[in-house]
Amino acid sequence: MTDMHAFNARLGAVADRIEETLDRLLSDRVLPGEITRPTRLMGALRYSALGGGKRLRPFLLVESARACGGEEAGALVAGAALELVHCYSLVHDDLPAMDDDDMRRGRPTLHKAFDEATAILAGDGMLTLAFDAMASEIVHPDPAVRIRLVAGLARASGVGGMVGGQALDLEAEGRNSPDGKPLALGEEEIRMLQAMKTGALLAFATEAGAIAAGASEEKRAALLAFGKALGAAFQIADDILDVEADAAAMGKATGKDADRGKATLVGRLGLQGAKAERDRLARVALEALAGFGPEADMLRAALRFTVERGH
Repeated sequence: MTDMHAFNARLGAVADRIEETLDRLLSDRVLPGEITRPTRLMGALRYSALGGGKRLRPFLLVESARACGGEEAGALVAGAALELVHCYSLVHDDLPAMDDDDMRRGRPTLHKAFDEATAILAGDGMLTLAFDAMASEIVHPDPAVRIRLVAGLARASGVGGMVGGQALDLEAEGRNSPDGKPLALGEEEIRMLQAMKTGALLAFATEAGAIAAGASEEKRAALLAFGKALGAAFQIADDILDVEADAAAMGKATGKDADRGKATLVGRLGLQGAKAERDRLARVALEALAGFGPEADMLRAALRFTVERGH
């Protein structure tokens, strides 16, 4: 079993390589088929995507590929594509029309540092660039594999995944109700919402690593099950942190979920009940890796890291 010091070192090393990959993708170099890359827009993209975050999603993709014997070079580009989608979602989530946040990762959100219009366009730019990167031959030489990855990313991030989950979240807050009051969602409705909004990209990360590595369907299914359980545990841990952590430690405002009437399992199950469910999901995730040996130890450590965010 990997100790957390080794895990943190590996997490940092992968984050550095993802940073280098993103820096190349977000350079001013004009690609074939492009006309120019506007300076202010590219500055906004770099502000949002570079220099921040643990890069957990690309880490999960890279380590899932490695656990299946895949090449790191292609996984890094696929991971960078996934991170671009995640970064775009944060930019749009922070907008006044959505969560209206002023801070992200300890500094002003993009629409505060630039302006709202630029933030919208930067999000659009990161989303489309993500698919450009995922379709690259560097990710995998087989076009069929790349198509499977592109389709998977589209579905995880789109109307049946992350975007759909955000829409359900806004509905739950009462944005579309006549009186503006939050909806009282049941436990299963909350689980579905969170599986879409947060869990879909995390689950895709582990499945995509298996796909990129050309793993068997058995291994792909196991890693997908791991990613789904980890994603659910991640969201509960995040909701627990929103209740227990202070803004300085989080690098963003905390306590806003309850203020907005957001649907969370903490609100539904209570703090102790949510912690018990987080720990149950962690056990489910760990069991999904039973067919893997030491090659998946970094994934096991990533699970521990995810769960301990809420301790």
